[in-house]
Amino acid sequence: MTTVDAAAPRRPAISPAFFATAIFASAALVFLVEPMIAKLVLPLLGGGPSIWNTSLAFFQAALLVGYGYANLLQRLRSVRSQVIVHAMILAAAALVLPLRVHEALGPPTSDHPVMWLLGVLTLSIGPPFAILSATAPLVQAWYARVMHVGEGKGPYSLYAASNLGSLIALLAYPIVVEPMLAVHTQTVGWSAAYIAFLILMTSLGLVVARARDQGPAEVVRDLAERPVTWRERLIWVALAAIPSSLMLGVTTHITTDVASAPFLWVLPLALYLLTFVIAFQDRPLIRPETTLMFQAAAAAAAAVLMPFKVGPILVLMFVQLAGFFLTALMCHQAMVARRPPPGQLTQFYFWMSLGGVLGGGFNAFVAPVIFNNVWEYPLVLVLSALARPWDRGPIKLQRWIWLAIVVLGAAAAPVLSSHGVDEIYIKLMLAGAVVGVFILRKDAGIYFIALTLVTLSAFVLQERTTGEHHTWRSFFGVLRQTEGGIPQLGGTVHMLAHGSTLHGAQAQDPRWRCRPLTYYAPETPIGQVFTSVRARKTAINVGAVGLGTGTVSAYTRPGDHLTFFEIDPLVKQVSTDPAHFSYTTYCAKGRVDFVIGDARLTVARQPAGVFDILLIDAFSSDSVPAHLLTVEAVRNYLQRLKPDGVLILHLSNRNLELRSPAIAVAHAAGGVALLQRHEKADSSPVLWESAEDALIIARDAHALAPFAADSRWTDPGPPKVRAWTDDYTNVPGALYARLKEAWRWLP
Repeated sequence: MTTVDAAAPRRPAISPAFFATAIFASAALVFLVEPMIAKLVLPLLGGGPSIWNTSLAFFQAALLVGYGYANLLQRLRSVRSQVIVHAMILAAAALVLPLRVHEALGPPTSDHPVMWLLGVLTLSIGPPFAILSATAPLVQAWYARVMHVGEGKGPYSLYAASNLGSLIALLAYPIVVEPMLAVHTQTVGWSAAYIAFLILMTSLGLVVARARDQGPAEVVRDLAERPVTWRERLIWVALAAIPSSLMLGVTTHITTDVASAPFLWVLPLALYLLTFVIAFQDRPLIRPETTLMFQAAAAAAAAVLMPFKVGPILVLMFVQLAGFFLTALMCHQAMVARRPPPGQLTQFYFWMSLGGVLGGGFNAFVAPVIFNNVWEYPLVLVLSALARPWDRGPIKLQRWIWLAIVVLGAAAAPVLSSHGVDEIYIKLMLAGAVVGVFILRKDAGIYFIALTLVTLSAFVLQERTTGEHHTWRSFFGVLRQTEGGIPQLGGTVHMLAHGSTLHGAQAQDPRWRCRPLTYYAPETPIGQVFTSVRARKTAINVGAVGLGTGTVSAYTRPGDHLTFFEIDPLVKQVSTDPAHFSYTTYCAKGRVDFVIGDARLTVARQPAGVFDILLIDAFSSDSVPAHLLTVEAVRNYLQRLKPDGVLILHLSNRNLELRSPAIAVAHAAGGVALLQRHEKADSSPVLWESAEDALIIARDAHALAPFAADSRWTDPGPPKVRAWTDDYTNVPGALYARLKEAWRWLP
């Protein structure tokens, strides 16, 4: 144990609040800038959750650099020398400000989006982020030198304050900052706050340097008395890597089914930070024993429900987030229980940060290459069972019995499903297996085996019930081609989905193979526009943002020209393969071209006044690229239309009400618009047509005259919300508006 000289001078009169304020401020700046910079680059890469995951992996690497720097800085025995060096590096990092997306690397490409994103983040925010990240371990080390004597918990408890500041900043961004402040105001404000923090940190350092340093002797003795073994370091790394990987895994999972936007991305990260706040408290709000009990149930429920993406969204999200939160808390509490004395404080944070980098890097960079689906999430969730306490004694007979029940239930559920047994019995059998998993929680090894079995059973059951045939993965997400039998369409129908969002379907029967289905059927607003324009013109030039299965190519005739604008090369590969879909290869009678890249940039490169129809069909997915629905974007689209051309905005979305902002944008962009809310006919077969919200916009009323005479199209009326611009979007407002439609009692 560390000893203290009885003649040691009294503790200097520095308020602990000074240290806490510096840590709190740096953490708030760090975790305000994460969603802020992601929002800046989001428009350039299509809006997928991989952007956020890659950004998080970068931030974790920058955090590691900051923690490593703080650890090296402690080798300077003089606090005054540390303060001088740190102030100089803080000032040097400010040279990249004001905060912006650096243009040195040019526009992004779809071929190497990860490398472009990492390069832009490094140039735009890397130095300030890394140096800010060093604050928590550095200030805690200063605190241990001049304020804290002995082996108590004082310095480590400051880390809870750090994560509390991070948590508040994350929650403030979607609730206050994003809806109320324009992007330019956000970036300028953050840059000014960084300069203010530089002054605060330098002031604290000078006060600490003037204080009587009574810590170095204790630090030296800590290092001598309790050397850190490599086994301890590896345990720290593993316990930090599991929550980091799970955070990115659950982010990908829930944003695939809800929306890829900063207001949802911060939820897993906020819960991740909250686990640090709880784990590093002197008196944790949740005791480790309580965590272990609830984690056993939550992890099992999350694993079993993970494959099933149809159901109450809020319930599915709650189960996954609860499983992630309790698992992360379990690992962090186990890590804190193994923390060293204050003398090894900066080393402890360095290895903890390395674990975060390895966990996040696995999800962001390795998993998309080696897996064709988001397998890393269930894989790491199952492996986290090994972090639970192990029972070294003999396995009791009762546990063998329950393990047998789990094995039978997990094996029987998919088998019975394939034999047409009623779904309720299958669910009851799987639920019984989950109960067995919970009962086996006392031993990590047995719990791991049981959790693995029920997870595999759930995924096999899901595959057999959905008819999934092919799965592909790219930076932009996971594509699934499924098959279903629909007698009215002649039997087999191929469907393409991204997450749980259907992006098109094609009947395989020759009679219906070239019939546009779902959102593109002739009965829908999109189909009506194509039918009307084709009837009036012998040859048309069409632009379509969003390829999907390429269904709109079925509307082309000899002499027509259709250009698809698609960000994901994988979508083009799948939709043009006749083994999966043949709209573009068999049904298209006109010329069909493909332009790969972000549509905002690629459409802008087209000549002015060339399109008879420009279809923007990028919003039905739950990963909404909001930058395609701004005033500046719509002005660009209108410039690409012929004088009598029509712009179609397909606004159907399960979770976001996009009609109101689209109407406001059309008005602000100087266009005239008509709205149609199409309902599927009760007599229509499955996939024959879909319910659809569509807004058509033109330069003047003359171009919309043929549609104005159709009673299905109506005047949308004056704008009711603020128009989205490149400097302002309000995705949370669109979510609330959709919830308000569903729940009439909301104000």
